[in-house]
Amino acid sequence: MLRIYNSLSKKREEFIPNDPNHIKFYACGPTVYNKIHIGNARAFMSADLLAKVLKGIYGNVTYVCNITDIDDKIIDAAKEEGLSIKDIANKYFKQYQEDTALLGISPPDIQPFATDYIDEMITYIEKLISSDNAYEINGNVLFRVSSFLNYGCLSDRKLDEHDSGSRVKVEDFKENPNDFTLWKPSLDDDPGWDSPWGRGRPGWHLECSVMSESTLDIPFDIHSGGNDLKFPHHDNEIAQTCAYHGNEDPTSFAKYWVHNGFLNLEDEKMSKSLGNVIYIDQLLKKYKGNEVRLALLSTHYRQPIPWSEDLLDQSHNIHVKLQNAFKKYEEVEEKFHTDSKIAEILMDDLNTPLAIRTMQDLVSEPNENIENEIATFKYIFEGSNQDLSLSDDLIDEINALVKKRDAARNSGDYEMADKIRDKLSKMNVSIKDVNGKTEWEIL
Repeated sequence: MLRIYNSLSKKREEFIPNDPNHIKFYACGPTVYNKIHIGNARAFMSADLLAKVLKGIYGNVTYVCNITDIDDKIIDAAKEEGLSIKDIANKYFKQYQEDTALLGISPPDIQPFATDYIDEMITYIEKLISSDNAYEINGNVLFRVSSFLNYGCLSDRKLDEHDSGSRVKVEDFKENPNDFTLWKPSLDDDPGWDSPWGRGRPGWHLECSVMSESTLDIPFDIHSGGNDLKFPHHDNEIAQTCAYHGNEDPTSFAKYWVHNGFLNLEDEKMSKSLGNVIYIDQLLKKYKGNEVRLALLSTHYRQPIPWSEDLLDQSHNIHVKLQNAFKKYEEVEEKFHTDSKIAEILMDDLNTPLAIRTMQDLVSEPNENIENEIATFKYIFEGSNQDLSLSDDLIDEINALVKKRDAARNSGDYEMADKIRDKLSKMNVSIKDVNGKTEWEIL
């Protein structure tokens, strides 16, 4: 039986689906204005992990992950790159697809784009205004947070502790500084849609309420995202959705809320605004996709990841060790076996670090169920088809290092030779000394 930590109840709970014959899961997706970095990938990896476990247990699962393709950041990026809004969104959506695939992250079952649901968003806003949960002023429509008594139930913030929930400052228009944007006017040169309140575009928070309900209906089983989305994004989603349906109970929207921790670089959250980001293509010059995947899953999803080269090197070593052990079981296909020890561990709040340690122990002392253990492990921890690209430049670099190592060995500088071997190993290059010559291959 699956147990997960519910951010709404603040405790680990037995997962009891609304309908065991059809599990419904929604995760907040990317805003496509730039490449995703490894910190962004942590949230998508956590959602992928949960989706795979759910599908392994229940089979019939609809996993939705949205794409935000209208946003101030997208508008700014389009102006900076001299592209249209549509072209900039398509460019980085394609990049997002490629980067996540290289990490073995499977595409969601449904991937709605915000701009495809503008009409539904306008209808949503009209009802919120008519029920007095929202108000319009000068083309801006704002949600009246005082109208929803359970506002802040997810983050546990009292109303007077909240900051504004809007991505754009519209304090001058607000009855209350905590009221957040549902619709805002568009400048003449910016994208916009006709509405009863003038030409404009939707607020960020509204998008997920509309897309999740349109694709899954409500209530659905699980809503997920990063810890940074609890407030204001997810609190605002709950408020506007429940208000729309005239229900104060947050579980009438989503029953379970699952949030992942940040990825930290030198004890600081990785973010584009801080300028301390590492992009996927940078990592894949040195490590395989499944090694980076293993590193992302080496820390429990709710805990922050202390990201470092040491962590990646450790994941590389574990990956090589396990792949060597798995060679004896090459016919084993990826599948989630609920009777395996690995599955049992993962069904206890997705405990990936314990699953990794357990798999290493199991290949050292195989039991009669080893094939099911390996099948389950591979189903969760592998999936990337990314291999180190053997470009001409890479081949030249490897050959140069091998030549330099041979020279070091011939001159008796074994310390230098060992350092070069270590460097080659980190590049996923295995070397062998055969009849006085060095042979190499990509692992």
